[in-house]
Amino acid sequence: MAPPTSSQIKPGRTLLVLLAIILAMGATIALQKAFVPKFGLDLAGGTTVTLSPVTTDGKAPPQESLDRAVNIIRDRVNGTGISDAEVARSGDNIVISVPGAGRDEAIKLVATTAEMRFRQVLAVAAATTPPTTLPTTAATPSPSAVTPSTGTSPAGRALSKALAEPTPTPTVTRRARSHTATGEKTGAGTRAKATPSPTPSVAPSEEDPLAGQDLSGIDPAALQKFRTIDCTAKNRGQGAQDDPNKQIVACSQDGSARYILDKAAVQGSQITTASAGVRQDTGEWVVNLDFKSQGASQWSDLTAKAFGAQPPRNQIGVVLDGLVITAPASNGRIPGGKTEISGSFNQQSATELADQLKYGALPLKFVQSSVVSVSSTLGQDQLRGGLVSGAIGLLIVMLYLLLYYRGLGAIGIASLGIATIVTYFSVAVLSANVGFRWSLPHIIGLVVSIGITADSFIVYFERIRDEMKEGHRTLRAAVEVAWRRAKRTILVADAVMFIAAVVLYFLAVGGVAGFAFAMGLTTLIDIVVVFLFTKPLMSLAARMKFFSKGHKLSGLDAERMGRTNSGAEHLQEA
Repeated sequence: MAPPTSSQIKPGRTLLVLLAIILAMGATIALQKAFVPKFGLDLAGGTTVTLSPVTTDGKAPPQESLDRAVNIIRDRVNGTGISDAEVARSGDNIVISVPGAGRDEAIKLVATTAEMRFRQVLAVAAATTPPTTLPTTAATPSPSAVTPSTGTSPAGRALSKALAEPTPTPTVTRRARSHTATGEKTGAGTRAKATPSPTPSVAPSEEDPLAGQDLSGIDPAALQKFRTIDCTAKNRGQGAQDDPNKQIVACSQDGSARYILDKAAVQGSQITTASAGVRQDTGEWVVNLDFKSQGASQWSDLTAKAFGAQPPRNQIGVVLDGLVITAPASNGRIPGGKTEISGSFNQQSATELADQLKYGALPLKFVQSSVVSVSSTLGQDQLRGGLVSGAIGLLIVMLYLLLYYRGLGAIGIASLGIATIVTYFSVAVLSANVGFRWSLPHIIGLVVSIGITADSFIVYFERIRDEMKEGHRTLRAAVEVAWRRAKRTILVADAVMFIAAVVLYFLAVGGVAGFAFAMGLTTLIDIVVVFLFTKPLMSLAARMKFFSKGHKLSGLDAERMGRTNSGAEHLQEA
């Protein structure tokens, strides 16, 4: 017999690739302790929030605005379509059902308006007892960065500490590939170094927090509100719908500072994308923003204008829902529209801010009219019933494969077992990382996929038998020739199924979208299993005498293949 060729060794390597994938998924599940997928609203219950719109004139809100709000909230709580959250209109109200207990972060996300504006700071003071001095920092001018200036920033204590350290925070940085002589090159681009300088500080008196500051061009009504605003109050103006065409008075997010801010120079609608990430040089969490062309031009003008002003007017206030989340000082013009916001962020706060900006601002202001916990509508009995039905269907398919294909059926059963393992691991990993929740529609989609997966094996097995009957080929030759023809049929069938799942996923919402996701997922898994397991295992089986000699239990015996014994002997390999 000729020595094995490279093509004959390949099946073993392919099986090792599949084994590596399964082990990697298992290790991920073990590290994240995600052994059991999360359940959806119908199986685990959750929280229902009813939002009622509030209009300035007290009239009913426009229907277009309500529809837009429903779409935005649906994107926020179920952006991927697989978390099983439900958003629907009930009259003029919006009802949001979020699966799982204690989903406070999701409730906070759907209730916020996420209106972001960028405004030049006109005046600033401490929220309570005015400080004796307001220290500032001076930075080497650079066209690529914005760095903090005053100690009375929205980062509060974090900024006070930063002013005493070589690298102050927060900063807003232009993400670029080049760097200037005064900057330091980082993974995100260029970041100018801010260095403390004995710049004369603003010193308001105890009686007037605005003493010593330039008050030219400030609306008298804003001055009066600034002196009386209480930033220590619980709400501090959270969710206020500020007029972008007017000067406003706002508190910092942590309640440590109060600001007078100029008219909005750049609005949040000019943001193209927003994402949370980690800066490579410092390891701190940041939010990256990309502006549209108009917003990029406006942002460039704003940073240039602030750079030429005296403190605190060299600061730019980033206002979200009526609160100043950060107010860095301009250190030069930032062209291009690629900006990085950093400060006292952790992973959760950076991700929440990025999500709010990415999914857009609500066109209306809403109040929570009710928040109630709901029990599961199906519960463990229905979950058990769904799993039992899936197990029964899988068992019937296995019995059919054994009775009809005998030895070949064992290969099909092994393939189904691998597909089951990969499917469960995939569900567990998705549940832990992208919010996938196991609901009844998902289970239905997974059960239906059993037949789809079995179809691929049957197509391949039948093609092998046809090649041996009609082509009078040996088993080894039939396995390879049949695969070249069967894989086209398998790919076309799976492609049709996957396209149907994708179309259904994007056109539907709720449970139907969940069903489509599960069906598309298992279709991809079917391709992986057939290519990386079934075919290589069949190639290895063709070398075994049990199959190649046509044993009666192999499913390839002479009687079953419609050949005479002499013909069978003629086709046996040496």
